[in-house]
Amino acid sequence: MSFPLEFENQVLAIENKIKELRDASKLGDIDVAAEISRMQKKVDKLLVNIYRKLTPWQKVQVARHPDRPKFLDYLAGMFTDFVELSGDRLCSEDRAIIGGFAKLGGIKCVIIGEEKGRDTESRLEHNFGMAKPEGYRKACRLLDLANRFNLPVISFIDTSGAFPGIESEERGQAEAIARCMEKSFQINAAFISVVIGEGGSGGAIAIASSDYILMLEHAVYSVISPEGCASILWKDDTKSEIAAEAQKLTAPDLLALKVIDKIIDEPIGGAHRNKEETIAKVKEEVSRYLCRALDVPSDLRKDLRRQKFISMGNEFLS
Repeated sequence: MSFPLEFENQVLAIENKIKELRDASKLGDIDVAAEISRMQKKVDKLLVNIYRKLTPWQKVQVARHPDRPKFLDYLAGMFTDFVELSGDRLCSEDRAIIGGFAKLGGIKCVIIGEEKGRDTESRLEHNFGMAKPEGYRKACRLLDLANRFNLPVISFIDTSGAFPGIESEERGQAEAIARCMEKSFQINAAFISVVIGEGGSGGAIAIASSDYILMLEHAVYSVISPEGCASILWKDDTKSEIAAEAQKLTAPDLLALKVIDKIIDEPIGGAHRNKEETIAKVKEEVSRYLCRALDVPSDLRKDLRRQKFISMGNEFLS
């Protein structure tokens, strides 16, 4: 693993020993298979114990892991016949949000995803997954097309938030996010969202106002980052760990609050340790919930979607 997490130091030490044994076996006729198998079982057991007890702040670190599968990985592993559509027809193209037509199995659909990038070059190209107004207006255009051709929409959320630069504010960032949410509640097409990493602020909910919101086990989803929350409430971003605990941003918390509809289990040690298994699980659950959404009469979907969001939090107000 390229970027070990601090709470995995014990695991990393054993994995380094396993690597040394494998390297040694290549230099001579040494049978180390049994010892490697024993040590790998120990690693798996440690990972299960560690990840079962992750704190909210540790989950934030896992959700941000650079090796975690990104939207383009899911696009390649889940869909076929992808045709990308670019630009918002008003300003420019925004590579933080990628979208177009594709097929999931035999189902034609519209795909919208936030892409953070994997290395320095791609992160700069995709602006670290932080969209500008033209990104959300492109998403609106895709939602319109989905509604026009009665195609289901599948969105993938992975952003720390919308881009906060001056140019974004000058071009109407808040209005663009609001319009995107408004459009989400206007369409009759089936709509499924998946939080695959970091779901931050309006940048996330702009493309997650859907019929069903699925969330990976170690992803996070919140109105603001823990660092932002700490800097506002305590004027001290070193209190991020306390903020993460208070925000209820983990998948179990959000399922209990009825903000999301399904937790998708991750492989042992998180999605970054087994991308292929993670993508396969997401594909299975998305396909299942998409069939469920398509079973609802199209004239009812919009009303049910609206009611779903209106009812969130009602039990805490009564």
